[in-house]
Amino acid sequence: MTEIRTFVLLLSCLPLLGACAEQPVASAQAPAPSASATAGPPSDSAAEERDPAPGMAYRDSYTREARPPGYRQPDVVYVPTPQPVVDAMLELAGVDEGDVLYDLGSGDGRIPITAARRFGIRAVGIDIEPVRIREANANARAAGVTDLVSFRQEDLFEADFGEASVVSLYLLQSLNMKLRPKLLAELRPGTRIVSHAFDMGEDWKPEQVRQVDSSTIYLWTVPER
Repeated sequence: MTEIRTFVLLLSCLPLLGACAEQPVASAQAPAPSASATAGPPSDSAAEERDPAPGMAYRDSYTREARPPGYRQPDVVYVPTPQPVVDAMLELAGVDEGDVLYDLGSGDGRIPITAARRFGIRAVGIDIEPVRIREANANARAAGVTDLVSFRQEDLFEADFGEASVVSLYLLQSLNMKLRPKLLAELRPGTRIVSHAFDMGEDWKPEQVRQVDSSTIYLWTVPER
């Protein structure tokens, strides 16, 4: 009789034992992330972590829109200059109070915006792509430098940048060389030209070359005519 009562008692405890065994497993499982927690292109957030640019709000990389009449496809694929390279380019060019910087192929505007924030100078970005111009203007507003920075949607081979005392570039070598006669003809002697990744060809050697992480930057000064 005692054995029967013991057996019945064990049977009555089985549900409780089962519940106790399942509880830790359930509590250890994290809830699946909601759609809002993972919204946005994953590559944007990854790029932001790798390439923090102060004041940058650039988020339009995947935007597609109707192109205006006469629109010409950009000559190069847009790749942002890493912020440490931006800082090094401005340092190598000796940017200081009183300079006027023109960034040819300005993308999201980080070079003109950084120059305005760090040195309080006037800076102009030129880009043929309207999406980039919209990004750059949004970034200038976010950085609070719209009084110093402006962006123009233009073909840089036709643009007027003769007032620049510093010109920054991140183009291809072939484009640098195509642009070179215009730079030498329109810029005042003493204007500094700083380029990320690409030089001006064998017959115009840079005055300085600097390595920044995996990037190379080059500096030239427009000579007397």
